[in-house]
Amino acid sequence: MDVVLECPLTEQILASFATVIGKDLPGYRNHIYRVLSFYSALNPQDRPLSCAVQIAAAFHDLGIWTHGTLDYLAPSIQLARAFLAERGELQLAEQVSALIEQHHKLRPYRQAHAASVEAFRQADTIDVSLGLLNFGLPRPFIVEVQARYPDQGFHWMLARASARQLLRTPLRPLPMFRW
Repeated sequence: MDVVLECPLTEQILASFATVIGKDLPGYRNHIYRVLSFYSALNPQDRPLSCAVQIAAAFHDLGIWTHGTLDYLAPSIQLARAFLAERGELQLAEQVSALIEQHHKLRPYRQAHAASVEAFRQADTIDVSLGLLNFGLPRPFIVEVQARYPDQGFHWMLARASARQLLRTPLRPLPMFRW
């Protein structure tokens, strides 16, 4: 298992949204690289990382900043699809959309693109849970990834956004979760 060290395509996307993400950029960037590292360990057949996964990783939470909400899955998918259309790569839209839409699914994903979507879902869960849920990844690897890509306030930003969401919509506090 290797820590993912660079993804030029992901970096290109992040650079184009740097102003919108603002001070949260280092934390979001490190979250993405932690997710990609865990994904790569969970799904070693997808090496080097596919364009679909790199694109989905960059866009998967982006709606938090572009639309100012925790109900960000649809906006994140729209941004990713616009990016794919601009690049003439709409053939990746179904997979990228599934990767983004299902990354907070609470139960295993078993539909189209299941291998990549399920590994991406698990990878994001590992990171959001700070490694408490590990899906079989060795603790030393998780610690190595966390050390290479420190939190930089990402989880604190999520906690603040979740508190705001709870106050705004108490009956729907975490709208990004899917069954």
